[in-house]
Amino acid sequence: MSLHDEVNKRRTFAIISHPDAGKTTLTEKLLLYGNLIRSAGTVKGKKSGKFATSDWMELEKQRGISITSSVMNFPYEDYEVNILDTPGHEDFSEDTYRTLTAVDSVVMIIDATKGIEAQTIKLFKVCRMRGIPIFTFINKLDREGKEPFDLLEEIEQVLDIETYPMNWPAGMGKRFLGIFDRHDKQFVRYNGNEEESYIPYSDLEDPEHQDLVSQAAYQAAADELSLLDEAGDQFSLDAVLAGKQTPVFFGSALAPFGVQTFFDTFISMAPAPAPRKTTDGVISPDNPEFSGFIFKIQANMNPAHRDRVAFIRVCSGKFERGMTVKLARTDKPVKLSQSQQFVASARDTVEEAYAGDIIGIYDPNAYRIGDTLIEGRENFEYDELPQFPPELFKKVTAKNVMKAKQFRKGIEQLVQEGAIQLYKGHRTEANILGAVGELQYEVFQYRMQNEYNAEVMFESIGERIPRWLKTDKVDESIFDERSLLTLDREGNFVVLFKNDFSLKLFQDKNPDVELIDLFEENKYDQTY
Repeated sequence: MSLHDEVNKRRTFAIISHPDAGKTTLTEKLLLYGNLIRSAGTVKGKKSGKFATSDWMELEKQRGISITSSVMNFPYEDYEVNILDTPGHEDFSEDTYRTLTAVDSVVMIIDATKGIEAQTIKLFKVCRMRGIPIFTFINKLDREGKEPFDLLEEIEQVLDIETYPMNWPAGMGKRFLGIFDRHDKQFVRYNGNEEESYIPYSDLEDPEHQDLVSQAAYQAAADELSLLDEAGDQFSLDAVLAGKQTPVFFGSALAPFGVQTFFDTFISMAPAPAPRKTTDGVISPDNPEFSGFIFKIQANMNPAHRDRVAFIRVCSGKFERGMTVKLARTDKPVKLSQSQQFVASARDTVEEAYAGDIIGIYDPNAYRIGDTLIEGRENFEYDELPQFPPELFKKVTAKNVMKAKQFRKGIEQLVQEGAIQLYKGHRTEANILGAVGELQYEVFQYRMQNEYNAEVMFESIGERIPRWLKTDKVDESIFDERSLLTLDREGNFVVLFKNDFSLKLFQDKNPDVELIDLFEENKYDQTY
């Protein structure tokens, strides 16, 4: 098979949602279709001892939440599927934002009982910013929820995107009968179990289906469907791929119902890998020379070996295990002899991979998030990954000074994963951790103790507003406790302002000092 054909088989997408909308449940149903698991884990099933397949970290199993992005690879019909299951909790949104740089499309799950929630809006905006096609799955139709037309209107008004319902529900909750599949011209009947009946539109008038079509919920849905056909927006795959229209699917991941219909339609419409921007122009996915970038680093996925895995999005060419490539940042060769693909923490050695695939390589503490790996003489780097400034800051120290070595190693490795950021107090050398949310500190503390045998103590310095200085020379006398001077991991000066008032006061007193807002810098120019 040619390189072009291999690339066109790839479908690489992330699943995003607000917590508890059903993201991990939907992911597991897709794994069932890929014959990777025999039964889905129960996301909150602490009593049963079953946990979500995509939640591999021990703390995830205890809390029943997804803390870190998981990667799953499997073949489905004529496609090679790469799913990235992202954390829904806002405290881990930075991990999710970086993951979105590695995908070609996104499935957005909305809880039909709640509608659009805060975290959904944030993640959607990042997708729009990057021009990523978005497919919507409205979940939990087997419960009483908002009316379908109200949900579509909410999506269009809140998210400012055109909708096109690919199917239409008949009833909801106890009155839920199934869906009209507009794409394949059939009614998919809900039987209250995992079996679904597929009835072509042309057969619905047969006497054997009169018990269905005579019900009020069916008749109401049929009338609504006629209204949609006459007055609704027209479907445009070009608009979908441009991120201007979202196909909407109704169903229930837990039942499960409508998931197979959704996935078959989605997989046929979702885009194959596209060209990507680099510092040396655009690189096509069927460029014969291998290239890719590291969007995630995870330590201790296998606690028995204390390993580090760097996750690569392959962007062009063909990866072959054992190949020697160049690390663009250092211009030095590295041999990729240990390579894996994943279903959460389970892994298999991968011999080859193509543009669109997500693979893990052993990290001998040499890689950073955002690193580009390339084959050939040319040297270039893929666009920098978005960075998001933390909002909470705490000083961290080792509880036991005899564990200083473990403490330093743990901080170094967990910070390299990018979930938490490290700053050094200027002159004091104090270790200051910055995070988006409080839960990140809980995870850091848990992992330091359980993975590195180093208990830690925190001293909060509260919420701060970080601003980078556009200079490597500073007058130390202009800083105080309200404008704490620190250094980031790259040795750049960062000022942690106590509040907006402190920031404005500093700017008024020191108009010649240029301050950089990292988020505003990253907000733009993140499109492909």
